[in-house]
Amino acid sequence: MDKKRILVCGAGGFIGSHLARELHNQGHYVRVVDQKWDGYLPEPYFSDRITGDLRDYGTAYSAARSMDWIFQLAADMGGIGYITEKAADIVYNSSLINLNMVQAAKHCNARIFYASSACVYPNYKQEDANVKPLAESDAMPADPNEAYGWEKLFSEIVYQSFARDYGLDIRIARFHNIYGQEGTYEGGREKAPAALCRKVALAEDGGEIEVWGDGLATRSFCYINDCVRGVIALMRSDWTEPINIGSDRLISVDDLAELAIAASGKRITLRHDVSKPQGVRGRNADLTLVKKVLNWEPVIGLELGMDMTYQWIAKQVKAK
Repeated sequence: MDKKRILVCGAGGFIGSHLARELHNQGHYVRVVDQKWDGYLPEPYFSDRITGDLRDYGTAYSAARSMDWIFQLAADMGGIGYITEKAADIVYNSSLINLNMVQAAKHCNARIFYASSACVYPNYKQEDANVKPLAESDAMPADPNEAYGWEKLFSEIVYQSFARDYGLDIRIARFHNIYGQEGTYEGGREKAPAALCRKVALAEDGGEIEVWGDGLATRSFCYINDCVRGVIALMRSDWTEPINIGSDRLISVDDLAELAIAASGKRITLRHDVSKPQGVRGRNADLTLVKKVLNWEPVIGLELGMDMTYQWIAKQVKAK
């Protein structure tokens, strides 16, 4: 692949930092931008860094200038607890970021990748734990999960409208529960795999951990390395419609917790709190299209991925 001048928006976050590191390792010029840095992207892994707020168009345009590719992963986001409590902030902040970045990409004539979410898929297709895998065409008629999902779907439409009306070169991926090391694991914004790993790491051998909901809701989870590989493959391709990047292995929340427990070597029991947010009853990814278009599928199994994630989180917890 020809060397590119690349901007990674949201590079201070989980997926963005991993993506920036990989692109830098491939020899590209990588500019990173975020309003805060979690310390997981050391200086050797980027070419230049902008600390700024992409809700400001001046910042967005300055970051995008002279770039060939833009990876737009900046967003106000978090786990199910956060997205149910902070709907207004999420919709306002993330919409502003995307409206600015799509305009900046248009003005700078750059190809832009947008990180969407499986939360765009309708609630009425996710009411059973034994859910049918969700194909890209299932997004309509629309009934996304939470305000977070509505904002993601709205932003997809924004990028598609700019592609149609102005010829903007776009790529859109719908992420299905990306997890792994070097991400948020405490504070309320963490996703289920990280939260469970943290709880297990903090628990005494023979103790218990709290699981939100009844533990029977199901999801599929994709390890960060597989995600980054899929994102880069999509950006290199000619595919311009939304596409799933995730796993099609369905697992219950209880069984996911048991994987974290197995990684710890402890004996721990589960205690359920059904008063806590659970999200949809079941969600799984149909990978038919992405396998055909990109020849991509995840290769890191959930047992290995959760073990690596647990070991990293346990190390952080122990160091505190």
